[in-house]
Amino acid sequence: MSMTFADLSLAEPVLLALAEEGYVNPTPIQARSIPMLLEGRDLLGMAQTGTGKTASFALPLLHRLAADPRPAPRGGARVLVLAPTRELVSQIADGFESFGRHLPFSVTTIFGGVSQLHQVNALRDGVDIIVAAPGRLLDLIEQGLCDLSQLEALVLDEADQMLDMGFARPIERIVATLPKDRHTVLFSATMPKSIAALVESLLRDPARVEIAPPSTTVDRIEQSVMFLDAANKKEALLAQLKAPEIGQAVVFTLQKNIANEVCAFLTGAGITAEALHGNRSQGQRERALNAFRDGSVQVLVATDIAARGIDVDTVTHVFNHDLPSLPESYVHRIGRTGRAGRSGIAITLCDAEQRAWLHDVEREIGRSLTVHTDHPWHSEAARNSTMRAPVLGGGPVKKIKPQVKRERKIWTEEEKEAARAAARKTA
Repeated sequence: MSMTFADLSLAEPVLLALAEEGYVNPTPIQARSIPMLLEGRDLLGMAQTGTGKTASFALPLLHRLAADPRPAPRGGARVLVLAPTRELVSQIADGFESFGRHLPFSVTTIFGGVSQLHQVNALRDGVDIIVAAPGRLLDLIEQGLCDLSQLEALVLDEADQMLDMGFARPIERIVATLPKDRHTVLFSATMPKSIAALVESLLRDPARVEIAPPSTTVDRIEQSVMFLDAANKKEALLAQLKAPEIGQAVVFTLQKNIANEVCAFLTGAGITAEALHGNRSQGQRERALNAFRDGSVQVLVATDIAARGIDVDTVTHVFNHDLPSLPESYVHRIGRTGRAGRSGIAITLCDAEQRAWLHDVEREIGRSLTVHTDHPWHSEAARNSTMRAPVLGGGPVKKIKPQVKRERKIWTEEEKEAARAAARKTA
């Protein structure tokens, strides 16, 4: 007989919320992590994206608050969850609110791109749970507006991506303000060597839960590749999206301007689409995600910054309009489908310049993608290419500086404006 959430001895208000959501049986990561966290063990959790990591730490933390309903410290919090992106921060906070709907607790989100006024006001009287991106949280701490000296529990979610995005130093500075006597949990979809030092410094004799080896992909996701010329990618993508079996889809691009172009192209062809990337305001990003979640938008066109913040169970397909320059990003991208026990399909469009990146991806996941040749855009030149596209920097794609003609020492105003326009276009 399979384990149920009731078998985990969670607080009754938490079990009631789970029942109302229709959750009966924990996923493997939840079944193995929750008992250890309820015992107060530090924990290192490794599991593929889409396996239920958020509930793995949210449920025992809510149980803790229910068992000990003390007031939150003024200007601070009892629990801190750090996550790499605004989307993931909001998603985690939504999870706490959903699972804790029958509990008297407070949660607030802290991230950049919006005014800090509401965040500061929420902190003034103290909150039970802060879910934050490291950058803005560190700003508030250094301004003397957030005091975490009485924190009871720290969670780092998607820790590998936070390091990839350059948050190692902010995390170190945040942790330096926390009490040493605390409960610490670290979850990650992958565990590169670079994170070992972080684990060593933060966790005390941690329990280790590993559901799948790092950088493996969910078996139920069908993965394939189409080789074609770069100029044909949009038409090939449109043809795929018009197929009757497509439900909702996420399309990943390498750069923000390409995401805008693809989104405009699909919208012009009658596909309801929204773009999601770092140049959009927080309000625009939230509206795009909400429209995608409620089904009024069929396609979300995103850059890698959003790869782990899109948690929509109804996504049937992921399309890589561009391959990622970092092969581990592929795992996070395709993890947007095949969620909550469902199957999914991931289709990659590969041109000649990105062919070497496909080799890197296949080496990372330990398998070759199925090649589709039965389409009008197939290119053997792309399939057999030995070219390698330039890597645009680690983590999210960075701005490309315009090339300076070194033989000229003085630029005209027209040349300066053209260079600025080129820089804006690549961002």
